[in-house]
Amino acid sequence: MSIFKACDIRGKYGEELTDHIAFKIGRAVATMCEGNNFVVGGDLRPSTNKLKAALVNGLVISGANVVDIGIVPTPVFYFALKHLGIECGVQITGSHNAPTDNGMKVVTGKYPITPEEIKEIENLVKSERFANGEGKISEKDVLQEYKDYIKSFFKDGNLKIVVDAGNGCWWKIAPEVLNELGYKVVRLFCEPDGTFPNRSPNPAVYENIKELQKKVVEQEADFGVAYDGDGDRAIFVDEQGNVVPADIAIVIYIRSILSKKKGDFVVHDIKCSQVVVEEIKNLGGIPIMEKSGHAFIKRKFLKTAAAFAGEISGHYFFREIGGDDGLFATLKMAQIISKKGKLSQQTALIKRYPITPDIRIPVKNPEKILEKIINHYPCEMISTLDGVRIQFEHGWALVRKSVTEPIITMRFEGKDQESLEKIKNEIFSLTGIK
Repeated sequence: MSIFKACDIRGKYGEELTDHIAFKIGRAVATMCEGNNFVVGGDLRPSTNKLKAALVNGLVISGANVVDIGIVPTPVFYFALKHLGIECGVQITGSHNAPTDNGMKVVTGKYPITPEEIKEIENLVKSERFANGEGKISEKDVLQEYKDYIKSFFKDGNLKIVVDAGNGCWWKIAPEVLNELGYKVVRLFCEPDGTFPNRSPNPAVYENIKELQKKVVEQEADFGVAYDGDGDRAIFVDEQGNVVPADIAIVIYIRSILSKKKGDFVVHDIKCSQVVVEEIKNLGGIPIMEKSGHAFIKRKFLKTAAAFAGEISGHYFFREIGGDDGLFATLKMAQIISKKGKLSQQTALIKRYPITPDIRIPVKNPEKILEKIINHYPCEMISTLDGVRIQFEHGWALVRKSVTEPIITMRFEGKDQESLEKIKNEIFSLTGIK
C-alpha cells in the first residue's frame, strides 16, 4: 500500500514512512517548488520530531529556506502560511490515524495539493532527480499571533464548554482562547500525549467520545466539542449529551451564515444527508456537491468563493478565515448557541432522514459492480463524481470502490425507513452483493 494518498502522505512510521523517505520527500517537494520558502510544523506524535528533522534537512539541501514553527495544530500551520506570506509548507501529522502512523499535509500554493501533484512528489522520490542548493533554517513562534487573530472574530461569551482535546494539539491553545473570551472551560484529555492514551484521535467515530458525552451531562455544560489529533476537525455534543452528526452541524452553521446573504455557494461532500441540500436551497443558497476528502472540499470552497463548506468527517470551512479550523468552528458554534438557544432545541428543528453509515463489503470485481450500476440507471440519476451516486425520488445510494483494497463501500439514505430499505434492497439485488 502506497503512502502517497489522494490528498496527503500517510503510513505506518518506521515501516511505510521512514526518516529516510521523509528526507527524500523534503528533497522532492523543494525540487517541485523550485526552492521556495517553506513553513514546517508538526503534531504531537512520538515520531513527528524525527520525521520533521529529516524533512527539513531534505528541503534545505535542495535549496529551500525553512521557517520551523514547532509543534502546532494544523490550523495554526495554515495560519502561519498566510501570516508569514509563504506559499509552500509541510505539516507533519497522522491526523486522525492511530499513533503508530504519521504523515504529511503538503501545501504547494494557494490551493490544496492535487492527486497529480502528490503523484509528482512520488515520482521524484523514486527517480531521485532532486535539485541542489543551500537553504537556511529559522524558527518562529506564531501562537500568540494566531490566538489574537482568532479572537478578533468573536465577542466575549459566557457558556460552559467541555473541551475534549483527545490529548492532541489543541490541549492548551483551545482552552486558553475560550477562557480569554470569557467561556467556562471543562478540560477533558487536555494533557499533551501523541500516543493518545485515552481515546482514538478520530472523534467522528462516536464510540470514541463517550467520555465527552458523560462529562457534558455531569458538568451541566452548554455543549461539548471533541477534536481530532491535529485539530482541524470538530465533533459536537449537545447539552443533553447527544452527539450532533456533522451534517446536522452543517445545517446549523448554514442557517446562521445564509440568513445574512442569499445566493451564496455552499460546498458539501457527497456523503452528506439530503437535508443539507434541501436546507441550502430553502435558505436561498446554491449547493455544490464535491467528493469526500479535505483537499477536494477545500479546493472547491476556495475556487467558488463559497460562504461555507462542510464534510461529514467534521471539517467545517469558513469564508472569514479561508479554510477549516476546529477552534474557529467551536467559537462559531458557541456564538450561534448564545444567539439562538440550546443546541438540542436547534437540532430538534432539523429534519432527519434514515441514513446508513458506510457499509464496507469485500468483493472480487469492484469495477464490474460500478459498471453494472451505471449501465442500469438513466444518466440523469447518476453522478460519477466519486464512485457512483444514484439519486432516487425518495433518497439516494452511494457506491464507491476502495483505491487500496478489493472493497466496495456503500451508503444509503431514504426519506423514510421504507424508502431506505427499498433503495438498499434494489442496489443489493442489482449488484448481486449479499
